[in-house]
Amino acid sequence: MPIELKMPALSPTMEEGTLARWLVKEGDKVSSGDLLAEIETDKATMEFEAVDEGIVTQILVAEGTDGVKVGAVIAMIQGEDDEGGVDKGDGAGAQPLPPAGGEQVVSTPQPVKPASITPLPQVAGGGPATSHSKDRVKASPLAKRIAGNKGLDLTTISGTGPNGRIVKADVEAISGEGRSAVAPAQVLDPGLRRETPAPTQAIDSDIPHEVIKLSNMRKTIARRLTESKQTVPHIYLTVDVRLDALLKLRGELNASLEARGIKLSVNDMLIKALALALVQVPKCNVSFAGDNMLQYARADISVAVSLPTGLITPIITDAANKSLSKISTEVAELAARAKDGKLQPHEYQGGTASISNMGMMGIKQFDAVINPPQAMILAVGAGEKRPYVVDDALAIATVMSATGSFDHRAIDGADGAMFMKVFKELVENPLGLVA
Repeated sequence: MPIELKMPALSPTMEEGTLARWLVKEGDKVSSGDLLAEIETDKATMEFEAVDEGIVTQILVAEGTDGVKVGAVIAMIQGEDDEGGVDKGDGAGAQPLPPAGGEQVVSTPQPVKPASITPLPQVAGGGPATSHSKDRVKASPLAKRIAGNKGLDLTTISGTGPNGRIVKADVEAISGEGRSAVAPAQVLDPGLRRETPAPTQAIDSDIPHEVIKLSNMRKTIARRLTESKQTVPHIYLTVDVRLDALLKLRGELNASLEARGIKLSVNDMLIKALALALVQVPKCNVSFAGDNMLQYARADISVAVSLPTGLITPIITDAANKSLSKISTEVAELAARAKDGKLQPHEYQGGTASISNMGMMGIKQFDAVINPPQAMILAVGAGEKRPYVVDDALAIATVMSATGSFDHRAIDGADGAMFMKVFKELVENPLGLVA
């Protein structure tokens, strides 16, 4: 019998995703374990594998389609044990499917109406019919409809969507309508959460500009950080930390680790200091949960990594009990996979606290936004030569400013201050990091 291929939930929090690219076409034979598609979640692009064997008879959602709900039918596969026969050439043999379950299956290879994939909005999901024309012009169904109504030639329009696909904004930019033609609230699925007002605002500007389509990651960042600033009462505490002893120890450790191909960064050592401080001040290793509070038994540190598409926070689990060399190796591996979009959900979801380091860009001090449900984040600035009192005498020292952002619902100011004091002591007396 025909098998419905549905949009998978690639992470515990995933509600929708973008079908970035199909790796098969109608008529292809697939086996269990074959890669079917690349799906973009809010944090990464992940490969979707086949579970069943059979022949792809229909692709119902075109590649590049946004807002595909988890559980929506995206393609149909005809099982190899069926007797109805399948034309392996162009997929047209999908028409004489057996009547069993027929009420759930589209019985014609003609363009599929969005109603057959209920979770998808008409504009975003009307692309199933593009399979016969996508080899000539890669464009969304809405872009084609708008271009047809306005008499525009799609071959003269450059696409800004996935893999150069022409989307609605590209056609409107050519026709002079811009983003003010239809507010996004009119074309997106009403079921989508809209906790940030900015994306629903129509902007009419005479200033020369280009329309840049937001990635799922950028949409999630906008939603979550707006939610954080609106719902989490932040308290900020800053300390100046002398780095000279840590830098000296780092040089000695790197000399001994050179043969193993490991080079510690200052950030690696600060991750360890943050984790140890959380263990020593457990009142800051918490999450606010309404009428309850979660007290964590270990320190999992989320490390902010900047990507061209946004920010992601791979996690160093149980960092307090890992060696500096292990932390350094894990950070490098996770950062590399993050930049390739290959992180698994468990590698970036969770964590008990975060660290964001802008010192390498010369930023002296900044206040970071808490990443819920965590209750704190440490913002680290650049180490720089400053006048500093050393042993009651004025001297020149390498000093770094570090600012902790704390969720005041869960962490009192005194506890946050104690945490910053312990962190400062660990960095200024760094032998404790290797003990």
